[in-house]
Amino acid sequence: MINKIYLDNAATTKVDETVAEKVKEFFVKNYGNASSQHSIGLKAREELERAREEIAKFIGANTSEIVFTSGGTESNNLALRGLASSNPNKKHIITSVIEHPSVLETCKTLEKQGYDVDYIGVDSEGIVDVEEIKKKICNNTLVVSIMHVNNEVGTIQPIEEIGQVCKKAGVYFHSDAVQGFTKIVLDLKNVDLLSVSGHKIHAPKGIGFLYVKKGTKIEPILTGGGQEGGLRSGTENVPGIIGVAVALKVKIDKKKIKRRRDKMIRDLLKIPRTKINGSMKNRVYNNISVSFYGIEGESLMMMLDEENIYVSTGSACASTKLKENYVLKALGIEELYIHGSLRLTLDDISEKEADFVIKKIGEKVKKLREISPFKINLEEENGKDN
Repeated sequence: MINKIYLDNAATTKVDETVAEKVKEFFVKNYGNASSQHSIGLKAREELERAREEIAKFIGANTSEIVFTSGGTESNNLALRGLASSNPNKKHIITSVIEHPSVLETCKTLEKQGYDVDYIGVDSEGIVDVEEIKKKICNNTLVVSIMHVNNEVGTIQPIEEIGQVCKKAGVYFHSDAVQGFTKIVLDLKNVDLLSVSGHKIHAPKGIGFLYVKKGTKIEPILTGGGQEGGLRSGTENVPGIIGVAVALKVKIDKKKIKRRRDKMIRDLLKIPRTKINGSMKNRVYNNISVSFYGIEGESLMMMLDEENIYVSTGSACASTKLKENYVLKALGIEELYIHGSLRLTLDDISEKEADFVIKKIGEKVKKLREISPFKINLEEENGKDN
């Protein structure tokens, strides 16, 4: 019998058992407030700073450049709003049309406050044009904010190249690395700010950090006790911070997952009128964004849920708010494919489980098409759709 098959790791990951065990210790044993001056508080501070050192070393940064936050959304907000507050004479921002809502909504808010924002388009694979970014940079540009890996289609952006352009132009470069962190090695040489979330890497929810390169002019968006070098007030989430440091040591067989992912893609494409969204070459190893012509992705998702297969139709952060899949639309995908989209993001999955998933998806797609109000030509070759 097939157990529950969880394929929504881009939304959140299961906390690793070694992480959970260590985190529990800081809930029930070493539970001190890291700002307290007694021995229990000082012990918590010592462990927090040790975790900061491990994280900084992992990304090749100084400890003073790690600012702990509640996660990716806060990190993105701190990066953009903090830069805006500290650099009031720069009123131009460049980002892309497929960024996470926490970047796009922040940019829209800043537009209302007098900022000009250029939203760079993407090609059919979801990759931004570096030359277009270069052309848009002007004397008034404050920051370029481009995500490392897209949360829906898994496309990897040319971050190093964009960073070089920004450094040469003398503008800040921020990258939302929530989906790429630990999956893809990233050189921070030309990155000024980097957002990370713990619950995407088998650490707890409610914890993340913002890498802020030394010398970056930035102000806090939360004020109070002055924790995190004055950039993020509030009692530190010591258990969560410890959890992120421990999660960095979790072993992931990336090559195995990629092989399984690639086979699943080949099998999915055997289903008539099926399209894989995004780049196959520049794609994070565990992502499958797939569209089936003429059906409703939400119906397919619920039917798979009944089979104990858990997938999503897009970004978990956007699903409760945005009705339209703006990422797939930006890639120029046809509407009747967009509506039939699923996102599968793998962790460790057996061959038997993978085969079961493909079998059930095929069965459910066929059933949905039988009751679809659209006339679907299943004779059209998939090659024309990819």
